Amino acid sequence: MSPRLSGAWIDMFVEAFALCGVKPGDACAVLSETHTRAELPQLSELALLRLGARPFQLVLPARRLSAPVPVRSTGASDAIAALEPVVQALSACVFIADCTVEGLQHAPELPRILAGGARVLAISHEHPEILERCLPRAEDEAPVREAMRRLKAAKHMHVHSEAGTDLRVDLAGARVGGVWGFTTRPGSLSHWPGGLVLAFPAAGTVNGTLVLDRGDVNLTFKRYLQDPVRLRIEADHAVAVEGEGVDAELMRGYFAAWGDPQAYAVSHLGWGLNRRARWDALNFYDKADFNGTELRAFAGNFLYSTGANEVAGRHTLGHFDLPLRACTVQLDGATVVERGVLA
Repeated sequence: MSPRLSGAWIDMFVEAFALCGVKPGDACAVLSETHTRAELPQLSELALLRLGARPFQLVLPARRLSAPVPVRSTGASDAIAALEPVVQALSACVFIADCTVEGLQHAPELPRILAGGARVLAISHEHPEILERCLPRAEDEAPVREAMRRLKAAKHMHVHSEAGTDLRVDLAGARVGGVWGFTTRPGSLSHWPGGLVLAFPAAGTVNGTLVLDRGDVNLTFKRYLQDPVRLRIEADHAVAVEGEGVDAELMRGYFAAWGDPQAYAVSHLGWGLNRRARWDALNFYDKADFNGTELRAFAGNFLYSTGANEVAGRHTLGHFDLPLRACTVQLDGATVVERGVLA
């Protein structure tokens, strides 16, 4: 059941879009699909009208399933499906409120849309209350930019924990990105909730052991782990998924279902910076109301993700987002996160 719209929610969409620099008269698209939560494009249109913009709705029909398993929280919407008139319409806009279920972050059409100068805000497919708690603020930009600066300058990342994580990343050739929940630069994308910094590493640069401990999160399954899972990683790929509990069995089964070695490889890794985002939020919402972007961004988490990585030349729909607590993250020996707390 879609919740009834409230004035407070319209207000928060107005605030978020104003941070993106939406001005009166701007041509703005509200992109959604038939499976989108109905209140998200409605709130987007109402907010854009209140700002004096000229919005229009683009609603795409949901596509037939093609994956061998359920696909969740990939950030790679296939809703556009290379439909050229849609790409042209979006690339001609000043601003796009992206309300697709999975988001355009890794969609194959995104580079062409951004090349037209559009600013895209991917609105995570969540209950509006989650967006309200994680509403972006102007002051969120500076700490993410500082984290990006440090990550770009670093040559090496070392991540370790008392649970047994010991991961080493050569950052040469990595592409660094950061998200603070809004964007004012033409030809760019941000997502809401925001507040994290990431590196997409080059091929063959990630090695070691990643231990998912009790209470860490598998966001593809929208599940807190009950038992530890150990991933042995060689040249970017998880070559073993070790553990005796159900969590390890679920991961092994999902990895194997793709029949694709690239599904086992690193997509991106980084850490969360959003002090308003909460690790425990998954407890409070039904799975249909929760996409998990908040848990990617909560302050001090180390985020390890598998799947597509254009920098390494890998493309797959298989995807895990794995926020870990209590990790220490070091860049060239300097600590940026200490046992799950921002340094």
